[in-house]
Amino acid sequence: MSVPADLLYSKDHEWVRIDGSVARIGITDFAQDALGDVVYVQAPNTGMAVSVGDSFSEVESTKSVSDIYAPVSGTVTAVNADLDSDPSLLNSDPYGAGWICEITAAGSIDTSHLMSAADYSALIGA
Repeated sequence: MSVPADLLYSKDHEWVRIDGSVARIGITDFAQDALGDVVYVQAPNTGMAVSVGDSFSEVESTKSVSDIYAPVSGTVTAVNADLDSDPSLLNSDPYGAGWICEITAAGSIDTSHLMSAADYSALIGA
């Protein structure tokens, strides 16, 4: 199970890559493995305001439909349009080409509730 050290993680199995006031969001390798083959991603709408813990996206797999929860607060400023035609990117490259969206915060991004790679690894038993 891959858990890159340069990312932060939520208890809901989302990863966060922060660059200034922008957070790129996706689901973890653990989450995509638990879901199985992803067949559809309902991306959030650009311009949508989200708060930590809001359900703002859905991922449908051959096993189930799962909500994706905002790990940071802000406004959705970009979505990964490649997932429309190839949702399996979440399976094949969850930390790269399989990102879901970017959220831009009005100020600094609060990360106090997010986990380090070591803490997330402990959570999932990796």
